[in-house]
Amino acid sequence: MSQAPAIADAAPGIEDVQPVAHETVDRIATGTITVVPFIALGVVGWQVWNDLLHWSDVAVFLIMYVVTGLGVTVGFHRHLTHRSFKAKPWVRGGLAIMGSMAIEGPVTAWVADHRKHHAFSDKEGDPHSPHVGHGGGVRGALSGLFHAHVGWLFIHTHRGAKKRYAPDLLKDPLIRWVDRTFLLWVLAGLALSFVLGYLIGGTLTAALTGLLWGGGVRMLVVHHVTYSINSLCHFFGERRYATDDESRNLLWLALPTLGESWHNNHHAFPTSAAHGLRKRDIDPSAGVIWALEKLGLAWDVVRVSPSRQAQKAAG
Repeated sequence: MSQAPAIADAAPGIEDVQPVAHETVDRIATGTITVVPFIALGVVGWQVWNDLLHWSDVAVFLIMYVVTGLGVTVGFHRHLTHRSFKAKPWVRGGLAIMGSMAIEGPVTAWVADHRKHHAFSDKEGDPHSPHVGHGGGVRGALSGLFHAHVGWLFIHTHRGAKKRYAPDLLKDPLIRWVDRTFLLWVLAGLALSFVLGYLIGGTLTAALTGLLWGGGVRMLVVHHVTYSINSLCHFFGERRYATDDESRNLLWLALPTLGESWHNNHHAFPTSAAHGLRKRDIDPSAGVIWALEKLGLAWDVVRVSPSRQAQKAAG
């Protein structure tokens, strides 16, 4: 397996930025993916008002939330971006597909952006820092939070160059295939929501509302929970470790993010498979990696010893 490129602080240059051939088209696509889930939420309001909400809808939402959420946290983030563990090819491909179903962009683009974020975290060159270039005071803070949460998706001047930040993935035939067929996995995720609605609810109506909840509403929640790591977890919360950025831990966001909101922990130890480093830290994604390891499907799991944690905290 190819190794991930080393991530180190440096002055950003043109080679760090991914060129965009059709910026207007990209912005229209991003806008569509951003707006459509809110339309779905409006339909859900009407659905609830008219007493059409069923338990099958909640079940489909939860199943698709966990599937796509773990695809992002365990697959895109901990496995493919930071190499926190190794896995069998079918597990690797499956996680990449699950992450693609979350509709947060193709896997190589996601990984390149995130590795660039770590290279320039909260400095010039960070694709989504709430602290750089937004001014001071309340207005600057709100502007920075908006940019980090969703505004950066429409700007291409700091997006991570794939050849620089994800060369290992570009050399991986399996990941290249998943990346190239991204739209197929987007449609497969929506189709799965429809099928689950029918299997659980037993009617065409349940299938359609399953698509609404497992597709549109799930997309809305997964997206904004993910975006909250970029915005809220670089602005509010606890700092256990003195990192060179503003990363923070947010306890109340730990369960919705499946353990990703232990963000200061993560920036202190980026390759750690567990972001929740204490026993009371809620981290479902770490539990999934542990289960994969016990089943022999994952190995070389990166763990941070208590002595290393103490040394970092003391420093």
